[in-house]
Amino acid sequence: MIRRRSLGLVRWHSARSCVAFSSSPSFRSLSFLTSHPKLQKPSLLLNPKPLPPHPSSLPSLSLKPNPNIFPPAALRFVSTKSSEDVEEDIPDDRFPGDEIEEGDTTDGWEEEDAGEPEIGDGGDGGGVVFQGVPWGERALSIAHEVLTQFEDNVKLFSFKTTPRGYVYVRLDKLSNEYGCPGMEELERYNQEYKKRLDEAGELGEIPENLALEVSSPGAERLLKVPDDLQRFEDMPMRVCYAEEVDSKYREKDGVFDLESIEAESESCVWKLANVKANRDPNSKGRPLTRKQRDWRLKLPFSEHKRVLLYLEY
Repeated sequence: MIRRRSLGLVRWHSARSCVAFSSSPSFRSLSFLTSHPKLQKPSLLLNPKPLPPHPSSLPSLSLKPNPNIFPPAALRFVSTKSSEDVEEDIPDDRFPGDEIEEGDTTDGWEEEDAGEPEIGDGGDGGGVVFQGVPWGERALSIAHEVLTQFEDNVKLFSFKTTPRGYVYVRLDKLSNEYGCPGMEELERYNQEYKKRLDEAGELGEIPENLALEVSSPGAERLLKVPDDLQRFEDMPMRVCYAEEVDSKYREKDGVFDLESIEAESESCVWKLANVKANRDPNSKGRPLTRKQRDWRLKLPFSEHKRVLLYLEY
């Protein structure tokens, strides 16, 4: 027999505001909301990264550290199994592969890995990651089944499971400018998916009492090159790329508008975006100079290291 404490928690997520908490006999739902990206205050961001040195190939402009480049996620819901915070006896019938190591605990919420996002990482980079859990495929199939109850423009952006019984889901709404489903859509998906997971757990298909987080990708999502670029072509993007200087490749970045995608040469043509980060700080709101407007950067697909949406406050 194992003595285990039921999950029941209220925890802040970095750079997000908690706006709602609801409970039911079977689980509690924590709802996290960050206001529209253009209304969000930069002061809510934690430890903004300074920009790398000014790219030598760019025309004269100022790229000062800007805390608005990596904004927070838009909407996030957390569900965990809960009764009152009391101990209960639970038979030692863990699902195969769910061994609990000494020192581990299921009290409290497990944050996702805070490492640099990569394409296909199951988080901000999209894709599906099971991390070796035997029940991941079944949990994913249930996630897709629940999606059939929604409009066709709501898709699964990323899905990730962890050995400690956490499920992370990000939903993408194709008709939204930033790809963010509405709060009601996320909450409805969260409730229905948790219900279906509980039913599968009772049948022994997956472990019981899985913890679930449902969210939107937010503007920190990585964009696939070239697949995602046309969808967001009317928005400025933060582009990190490799450039050869003195026979060495160095990583540089800038805030650009997409001018074109050349399929034959497998490259993108970028131009400077008319945003504050690219203007002379002493110009008092003047637009880009002609030299800046005429500047172009042609990059092969393979030399794009990271591309994100850029939001200016």
